Amino acid sequence: QWQLVESGGDLVQPGGSLRLSCIVSGINLDIYGIGWFRQAQGKEREFVSCMNDSGGSLKYAEPVKGRSTISRDNAKNAVHLQMNNLKPEDTAVYFCAAAYPDDCGVRVQDYDYWGRGTQVTVSS
Repeated sequence: QWQLVESGGDLVQPGGSLRLSCIVSGINLDIYGIGWFRQAQGKEREFVSCMNDSGGSLKYAEPVKGRSTISRDNAKNAVHLQMNNLKPEDTAVYFCAAAYPDDCGVRVQDYDYWGRGTQVTVSS
């Protein structure tokens, strides 16, 4: 039974940092592309970042570029998203996802497996 479980979401002040984590079980993460998406209240789910299986292909959405770093630790079946200089507009539920084959996709439909999300709230 596959499972993706996100953690690390919190209430932070503008300018703060968070490290989101996603623990994956039930699938061989080595051969999957991974992605992070977010969904603000009343809005559609949007792409944040992705990485292919080897880590050789990375993409970031323009709103988070330069402030975020995606990483993966296949040995620990873990995926991370480091977010710095957080802004109120980063407030959303953040989801991790896995895609086979091992591409770095920017569309929701590119991904096969999804976690349930972790809430990030940026507010003073």
